Amino acid sequence: MSEIILYHGTPDKDVTPIFGRGDDKHDYGRGFYLTEDIQLAKEWAVCRPNDTNGWVHKYILDAENLKILDFQKYNTLAWLAELMKHRDAADSKRYRVLSEKFIAKYGMDTTDYDVIKGWRANASYFYIAREFVRDNVDIDILEKLLFLGGLGIQYCIKSEAAFSKLTEDKDGLLLVDYAEFNDMYNQRDAAARDNMRRLINSDENKVTKVFSTLF
Repeated sequence: MSEIILYHGTPDKDVTPIFGRGDDKHDYGRGFYLTEDIQLAKEWAVCRPNDTNGWVHKYILDAENLKILDFQKYNTLAWLAELMKHRDAADSKRYRVLSEKFIAKYGMDTTDYDVIKGWRANASYFYIAREFVRDNVDIDILEKLLFLGGLGIQYCIKSEAAFSKLTEDKDGLLLVDYAEFNDMYNQRDAAARDNMRRLINSDENKVTKVFSTLF
């Protein structure tokens, strides 16, 4: 089946996806971000601490003949390298030097893809990333940590072709209550961090194959 139902959580009632727009510092760079999980879309619509209701927009993506990169099919390190191209896990000179080496070794060329699919780097991700680049996390538990983080899978519409095949279902527009779903978002994030801290501090974390040893 070539059609994929996707949802975009946002503070904005009126949204127009436009090719070339977006922020270079988002997870996969410029693009329009969506998810197949309507529950996560609702939480992401109100994840800001501004006490404002949000909206979920429903879209249909005709994926036929589109080239989609799914990071779930690759080593977790390839996904981390992609994020390092756009987002900083630390602001130290050590991180800047090592991240360049990490990207060179594990990064993928994503320029020819129409859509990128992979985990969303939420607040929990940055907790993992900071501990990882500080050499506090063994690579053998990294994927398990990401699972515990409940990051959620997102789609980034990248190419002009992909934008042309994305259609909004106007009847699917939903108002999201801030109080209900912001609380869900915060509870999910707090539980994720507690679970991740326990794993990092457990005997399962050997702290042997760490970030600085991977080059």
